[in-house]
Amino acid sequence: MRLDRAWIELHIPHSGRMCLLDEVIDWDAQHIRCRSGTQRAADHPLLSRGRLGIACGIEYAAQAMAVHGALLGGAAGNGTGPRTEAGFLASLRNVQLHVQRLDDIQSDLICEAALVAGDRDGALYEFTVSSLSRPLVSGRATVVFDAGKRLKK
Repeated sequence: MRLDRAWIELHIPHSGRMCLLDEVIDWDAQHIRCRSGTQRAADHPLLSRGRLGIACGIEYAAQAMAVHGALLGGAAGNGTGPRTEAGFLASLRNVQLHVQRLDDIQSDLICEAALVAGDRDGALYEFTVSSLSRPLVSGRATVVFDAGKRLKK
């Protein structure tokens, strides 16, 4: 089964132009690597004043994490891993911005996320967005699942 843009749109909360990933290159229980060329789109939904700032790379990484969660949650038929409810970025740590913007990167972006720890309540990932092996943005992200339900208690 090819894990292309159509598959990704069916399995994460983002669709249409806001789905930023083009395909899953590879994945396993601890890691995912995705590819995207959407940073070059003239109508990119995150453009501000005609520029796509490097901090938007965090959204690319977050979508890779969401795809990983969907795959671990059973979307690929294995039924193991964290919950598949919507996740929310609760924390970012050690974020390093290596360039100022993404829209002037001409080669595809490679979005990688490695699961450091996780359970049914949340997950901790290390992430990197790079191009031609050049790191663009990296850091750690904590994702919380079902935050809305827990806040209502």
